Amino acid sequence: MLTSWRRYADRHARLVEAAFLLLVYAATSRQYDRGGPGWWPGLLIATAACLSLLWRRGHSRAVTAVTAVCAGLSGALGYEVNPVLLLPVIVALYELTVRNPRELARACCLAVVSLVVLATLLSGRNDQPWTEKTVPTVFWVALPVVQGSAVRARRAYLEAVRTRADLAERTREEEARQRVAEERVRIARELHDVVAHHMALANAQAGTAAHLARSRPEQAEKILVDLTGTTSAALRELEATVGLLRRPDEPESPLEPAPGLARLPELVSAFASAGLQVTVSTDGKERQLSPGVDLTAFRIVQEALTNVAKHAAVRTARVRLSYTHDRLALTVSDDGGPNPSPPAPGGGFGLIGMRERARSAGGRLEAGHRPGGGFAVTAELPVHP
Repeated sequence: MLTSWRRYADRHARLVEAAFLLLVYAATSRQYDRGGPGWWPGLLIATAACLSLLWRRGHSRAVTAVTAVCAGLSGALGYEVNPVLLLPVIVALYELTVRNPRELARACCLAVVSLVVLATLLSGRNDQPWTEKTVPTVFWVALPVVQGSAVRARRAYLEAVRTRADLAERTREEEARQRVAEERVRIARELHDVVAHHMALANAQAGTAAHLARSRPEQAEKILVDLTGTTSAALRELEATVGLLRRPDEPESPLEPAPGLARLPELVSAFASAGLQVTVSTDGKERQLSPGVDLTAFRIVQEALTNVAKHAAVRTARVRLSYTHDRLALTVSDDGGPNPSPPAPGGGFGLIGMRERARSAGGRLEAGHRPGGGFAVTAELPVHP
């Protein structure tokens, strides 16, 4: 029932406002039949006070002053100052308190009480005891200030809650966008590593097979068989990486574990079939790496060897793994060649991707030319980030 009335009031705000002010006017004007110089001066006072309430929202202080003067004039003329006669003052003070700071509302309340009480006490036309002239007036004038302060505090609290909720919603959206961007970068990095490695390896194997097709057909045939394995591995890894874009509830999600340093022999064998001999050495006691660090280390070695095969024009490369109690240092190096291949037009993202991978795992990576010739990529990774 109350909800339906509120909906009706929201839809017909002007009609409800007019009915409310007419009720205030009717109730207030009826009080001027009691005592005083007669009903018609009181009717004029009630009309002025209630008419001023039409502007109480835009000019609350001025309306409060007008209604207070009307109430004080009523008391000075000898009319009985009661709660119903004070209705215009109560309405004006409530609106002023809701729309203005608490200090101003208190000051206005004190001024209204002083004006009405002094005007009533100084008037000799009303034979009410002084307690009846003061205590009820103070109570009824202070009541709208107390109620208005509570409503204003409630509105401020609700606004603060709404602001915090909006801020939290925006923060969640920003975090979601950031996570989506990070996931896109990670998937793009995986795709780059998979495609660059396997395509470079397949290109080297195909070139070697073409070179040996006439002079050593049996060796060329073996390389072509290895080429088939390379392309199959590329397809499997591409399927696994693209599978990350699927929804978790989609069927046929890839179940193959992420590659790690345990697949180094397979990687070395693949490069050997393309004509690059890779030697792997290990210093220190081999330690179990976390899955993320294991994948990062494998991808760095894979990308570094791919760059050697594409650009260095050498036949040998070295991979060195050095374990300590909490760190893994890996180095991929070559001795350079007489005619290194020029970089692709526009550069590439291999070194950038390796640095990002190392940084995301809590490590660091350095790459550059060696003093004696050749190129080296060195990465330091935590065993458990």
